[in-house]
Amino acid sequence: SRSSAIAVLAVLALALPAIAGPPLLCHPFDIGSAKSLPWDGTRAFWQGRADYRLENLVAETEALLTPSTPVIVRMETLRRAALYASADGEVAHRLYAKLGERLRASQKPGGRPDDLALFDFGYLTETYRQIAELDRGMSEFRGRGPALREAIGSADGYSMIKKTLGQPSTDPAMEFAAALMTGRRDEGAYRAHAERARAGASRDALLARNIGHLS
Repeated sequence: SRSSAIAVLAVLALALPAIAGPPLLCHPFDIGSAKSLPWDGTRAFWQGRADYRLENLVAETEALLTPSTPVIVRMETLRRAALYASADGEVAHRLYAKLGERLRASQKPGGRPDDLALFDFGYLTETYRQIAELDRGMSEFRGRGPALREAIGSADGYSMIKKTLGQPSTDPAMEFAAALMTGRRDEGAYRAHAERARAGASRDALLARNIGHLS
């Protein structure tokens, strides 16, 4: 019956993660007074500063991603950087190449890369992917997809970030990032990452400010 169908749809809606739109893009992350790239954002999530000089983007992004930069600040910095870079295919490639170089340079002989370098590269990969998806549906992003898809190729940012997880010392903010990445493609993974992020939010003030992204 029609009422039964409506009831089933309601149950399914409750079972799905409440993430609308591109989750790495559409809601800026609250970083308090932490330093990041210059930004406007008063009218739309993609609205950077009109006077920002793109030729400075790669160097300024790299300078902000220090070992002491909290994960939430990294996420917002990479969100802004990716949105700026998407306007210029050459800049997008240079930014991606630079974070790839940082990742390779962090690889210890016979060991694994630095977790933060792996996180940054994986996060930029998935942010580029989500911007490329907007190429098809939003006039503001029309024409930006090809360069971003070419830059990331077959890379899987979530698989990279998964390598940083599952240890007692795992930063719960990385679980938060992983949850945002999986919310639209793997409900089971989303719930597991979200649970661990929520469990650690009381120990991370910036994560606590942003945990509502998962609700």
